[in-house]
Amino acid sequence: MKSKILSHVLEIIDLTKNQQDEFLSILNEKTVTKKSFLVKPGDIVTEEFYVVEGCLVAYYLDELGNKHILQFAVEDWWISDFESFFNQVPAKLYIEAIEDCKLLGINKEVLEVLYQRIPQFERFFRIKTTKAFVSLRCRILSTLQKSAKERYLEFCKDYPDIEKRLANYQIANYLGLKPESLSRIRKELV
Repeated sequence: MKSKILSHVLEIIDLTKNQQDEFLSILNEKTVTKKSFLVKPGDIVTEEFYVVEGCLVAYYLDELGNKHILQFAVEDWWISDFESFFNQVPAKLYIEAIEDCKLLGINKEVLEVLYQRIPQFERFFRIKTTKAFVSLRCRILSTLQKSAKERYLEFCKDYPDIEKRLANYQIANYLGLKPESLSRIRKELV
């Protein structure tokens, strides 16, 4: 399980064997069964999670009870309620397993110590955070500038493996569409 995250990390930073071993020793293995929650609103999130296996969804419920999907996470991706994780405030998101999941968690306090002991990890997580920020910005601009059909095609191109693992209503929600609209778009494309 831990070899996947090590490969993921070594794509970005170089580590000695001792540094690799130290990093692997701080990871917490976690399993989450389908339809179970990793995080719920009100939790104080102390870990961020690397997905070894499975698929999760992060969403919030508005005051009317409507679900708004913010993120999907599959193998080789990171997920958490990052506002809660970084600021130690109550979570606002639900993070739910769409499939049975195997995760590796990193505790915030342990991560801070790791930054001191192995500074390359600050670079690793800065790069991951920057990529996530840019991706979020692109998603916002896509929502503002592109048609529903263009957004769907972009989603399929950018995330072909995810698209096959999700229900129609989940993709529609993520794209800010009604399921009927997504069905219409799919019919047009056939």
